[in-house]
Amino acid sequence: MSYLVFSIIVAFMMGAVVIVVRMRAQQYPVNEKKIILPPVFMSTGALMYVVPYFRLTHTEIIESIVIGMLFSTVLMMTSHFEVKGSDIYLKKSKAFPIVLISLLIIRTVLKVFLGSSINAGELAGMFFLLAFSMLLPWRLAMLYRYQQLKKRMLNNSI
Repeated sequence: MSYLVFSIIVAFMMGAVVIVVRMRAQQYPVNEKKIILPPVFMSTGALMYVVPYFRLTHTEIIESIVIGMLFSTVLMMTSHFEVKGSDIYLKKSKAFPIVLISLLIIRTVLKVFLGSSINAGELAGMFFLLAFSMLLPWRLAMLYRYQQLKKRMLNNSI
């Protein structure tokens, strides 16, 4: 029980850090590297699947990916760019902290209910895959939008 409470507190602290980092990042121009590097860095976490304790069944893989992709659509809908001068910025979104906190609450509820029927290693593997399946499509959509906006900016300046 203390492990569960500790992990929930850590998850919410990490969520708070993500909100602060994202809000600060909005003060600086965006570039392709800043958009694509987070999923690249996160992908190294997939090494956990080398250890049998974290491996998932086919059903757990599909569930994690589908839920992650559903969550990513919410992030895609709330992430927009704006042009300031000759730079592109991530537009400030009042919805982002609400979306992130909602996702953390959903994750916590799922963890409490699934924790009794799925071992901790599989659950960790599922949540990693869910998070990656949420992050990757969102960042790819952001990259596409960024490139389209940049292309429009170049066409307008010619």
